[in-house]
Amino acid sequence: MMAMTKGLEGIVATESSISSIIDDKLTYAGYNIDDLAQNSSFEEVIYLLWNKKLPTKSELDQLKSDLAKEMSIPQHVVEHLKSYDLSTVHPMAALRSAVSILGLHDEEADVMEDEANQRKAVRIQAKISTVVTAFARIRKGQEPVQPKENLSFAANFLYMLNGEEPKDLEVEAINKALVLHADHELNASTFTARVCVATLSDIYSGITAAIGALKGPLHGGANERVMQMLTEIGDEDKAIDYIKEKLENKEKIMGMGHRVYETGDPRAKHLREMSSELTKITGNSKWYNMSVKIEEFIKENKGLPANVDFYSASVYHSLGIDHDLFTPLFAVSRTSGWLAHILEQYQDNRLIRPRAEYVGPKNQTYTPIEER
Repeated sequence: MMAMTKGLEGIVATESSISSIIDDKLTYAGYNIDDLAQNSSFEEVIYLLWNKKLPTKSELDQLKSDLAKEMSIPQHVVEHLKSYDLSTVHPMAALRSAVSILGLHDEEADVMEDEANQRKAVRIQAKISTVVTAFARIRKGQEPVQPKENLSFAANFLYMLNGEEPKDLEVEAINKALVLHADHELNASTFTARVCVATLSDIYSGITAAIGALKGPLHGGANERVMQMLTEIGDEDKAIDYIKEKLENKEKIMGMGHRVYETGDPRAKHLREMSSELTKITGNSKWYNMSVKIEEFIKENKGLPANVDFYSASVYHSLGIDHDLFTPLFAVSRTSGWLAHILEQYQDNRLIRPRAEYVGPKNQTYTPIEER
């Protein structure tokens, strides 16, 4: 009899040198997430995840240049986005399809040499931000905004979304969020990507598969649902009664707790600080105050601290980002980690094929259809 663990909880499925979660500390290639969140740019983190070392200035400049050159998306992708039923399609579904379209028109899509895969990684990372912002504008009847080569990755996201260059604090907030969400060991979407490319499928298939996994509310959709909850509550004074009712009805409170952390998600505090600052500046401190009340109540009564999704909701809301774009923004960041894991999987590949414990009927005998 094989040992079975539901949800593969606690199962070690591979070796990796990309990120680690040990003693409730998250590191990227050995660098503590606190250090990176306070000091690094997202472009540095991309380089770190892909190369397992921080870049020199010339290496970073080269990566920034490569990303800037690849950030624009072809017109046929724009036309494809315009063809969707914009009143109903979720941005994650649009993103999933658009990445597939990008793969169809990449001449190197099925070229598996290392250098070709590195070039494709740059293209995908650069273009995914543009796809998200283009879709966001198209559904509002606006034309996509072309990126500026002199802006950082974080600044370009906000510029392409809003059509005007962002303020320094806004760029800092998005950069911090991108850094914090970039990788998280063998989470559901990353595992999905690795399973996909372990068949020696192409990078675009791996990223498309990962986006499909991230789309689920138990993974990437949590921060969108956190903001839905805060909006439903509406007022600080109603927060605790609302949460009590949810708990009495055995309903899940999104953004609280995390399977792989015992004492708390180390990423959450950085976005909590940013939420406090942004909501104060925008005159909407109630979102932060409400979040703090809920976190303290859940922590006291259920022993569950907030995870990274909980405060990212009020951060993104304060930046004027539509709620259903929260998960696509997560995908923009996590693409860096997905690509790192895909490249690592290719380097030491073995087909991922677990087993299932059969619990169905046994010793069945076939009966001809006339006798059933």
